[in-house]
Amino acid sequence: MCVFKDGKVLMGLRGPLCAQGSGSWSPPGGKLDFGESFEDCARRETLEEAGITISKPTFVTCTNDIFKEDNKHYITIYMRADWISGKPRELEPGKMGGWTWYEWTQLPEQLFFPFSNLLGTGFKP
Repeated sequence: MCVFKDGKVLMGLRGPLCAQGSGSWSPPGGKLDFGESFEDCARRETLEEAGITISKPTFVTCTNDIFKEDNKHYITIYMRADWISGKPRELEPGKMGGWTWYEWTQLPEQLFFPFSNLLGTGFKP
């Protein structure tokens, strides 16, 4: 879920309780609940993880993410939305924290593998 505010994207540091990618940076995200739309999932996960409200979540693309070392294969759905309200805060200690707004051209160095795959598609906000 790529959330933008004043031209910057929200990124969080993945903690030791994340299934994959501990120590890397990614936008808010999570799994779809049964029967949930992409848009509703984007709103819910962003609020649950970072405590912010977003508007107009729009589908961007999907990435095909294979974690060979874990024998896991994910399809990651990327949405884009605008920030409405709230100050990003750590609501899932040990999972996601260190929320920071980054310029798209100055992202942190250690990116979560699926987010690196998104950048590989050529997506630019």
